[in-house]
Formats: sequence, C-alpha cells, structure tokens
Amino acid sequence: MGCCASNTAGGPKANRISRWRSTGIVGLRDSKLKTFPDEVIEMERAVRTLDLTHNKIADVPGEISKLINMQRLLIADNLVERLPGNLGKLQSLKVLMLDGNRISCLPDELGQLVRLEQLSISRNMLIYLPDTIGSLRNLVLLNVSNNRLKSLPESVGSCASLEEIQANDNVVEELPASLCNLIQLKSLCLDNNQVNQIPDGLLIHCKSLQNLSLHNNPISMDQFQLMEGYQEFEERRKKKFDKQIDSNVMMGSKGLDVGVDK
Repeated sequence: MGCCASNTAGGPKANRISRWRSTGIVGLRDSKLKTFPDEVIEMERAVRTLDLTHNKIADVPGEISKLINMQRLLIADNLVERLPGNLGKLQSLKVLMLDGNRISCLPDELGQLVRLEQLSISRNMLIYLPDTIGSLRNLVLLNVSNNRLKSLPESVGSCASLEEIQANDNVVEELPASLCNLIQLKSLCLDNNQVNQIPDGLLIHCKSLQNLSLHNNPISMDQFQLMEGYQEFEERRKKKFDKQIDSNVMMGSKGLDVGVDK
C-alpha cells in the first residue's frame, strides 16, 4: 500500500481526510495511484463510498476488510489481477464495480456479500464464476461482458432478485437450466457468444423477461420462434417498446430489434 498523491503534507491532506470522514465519500478517481492508499484503510468504519476508478492500482490489500461500513466500491480501470478472500467481510457492500482490470477469477468469499445489488466485472479475464455467486440473493445486476467465460454456473438461478444479466462477448456455449428460476429477470444479453440453444421453459417461466439479445450466436431465429412461450415473450417486448414510444423515446432507424440474427 502507499500514500495517495496530495499537493502538500499537513493542512491540505488533513482537510481532505476530514472531508472524507464527514461525508463518508472518498473520491480518488484519476489520481495516478499505483498503490492502495493507506489513509483510506485507516478511516475504517467512516468509509461509505470509495471511488478509485482509472488509476494504476495492481493490488487490493487484505486490510480492505476494515472498511466494514462501505456500501460502494469502485475500482474500475486499474491493473488489479486478484481480490483478497476477506473481501467477503464487507457485509454492507451493495455496489462492486471492477470493470477493466486483469482479474481471472473471483474468490469464493464473494458469496458472503449478501447485500450486494450490483456486480460489474466486464472487460477482465474471467474464465469462470464461483458457484457461491448463488448466495447473492439481493443481486439485481450482473455484468460479466467481455471476459473468457464458457458458461454461467447453475447456482446463478438462486440469485432470486436478478433483473439484468450482461454476458456479451464471451465464449458461452450453454446456459444453465436454472435461469428459468429467475422470475424477476427483465434483460438477458448474450451477444457474440457460442450459444446454440436456450433452456426449455425460459420464455415461459421468466415472465418479466422483455429483452433477450443473442446476436452473433449459432442459435437461429427459426429455433427461437419455435420455443414455447415465444408469443408471450413477443407481446411483453412490444409492450416495452410501446411504452418507450409513448414516452417519446427514439427507437432508431432499425425499429424493433428481435434480439436474434436471422
């Protein structure tokens, strides 16, 4: 770890830390940091939001577990390769943004973040997701686009609050049957993968599903249209776009996107 950049020692630094303590918000985006700042760890319970986006931090120290009241952790666009196991001690965490790093796997302790609502780890090197992800019952958004995933774990079907899954630009071949359990799911995006079929019953059981995007996959439009529940899915999708039109939202020149290549 190390000290973050400041203009001078003494007064300005003390004022900055005092401000962080009073607001609970530590903003160090674009600060040219190469190490995790010591003074942030020393604040312990005072930190609610920590934004370290767009720095050059390679290591997240185990001492991060001291920030037990932290609700938002943003470390996107750094050089992080791994996360410490005791990240799971951050029981207050609701938002975890790790996009644009070099992470190849997530610790099993991720499943201990039971209050987590948003997990975004796009543009990394993930080859799998831990089975413990199924313990994230409050997770609403999961973004794992632009990784090296060949599959999604069966346990993802236990994330009962999931509304959106972004898994574009991977090498996913199969989708777990447990996706059918996600009755809150509204959007499932899997463009640019190797998906050749969708779990039976997905369009029937996922009654909230309004957007299913499978461009540049082996699955054909004919296969998609033959699925049980397709007509009901189409009605939901069109209602969504009708509402957007009523709200004066432009659809673009291509009109309605069916989500599957012909």
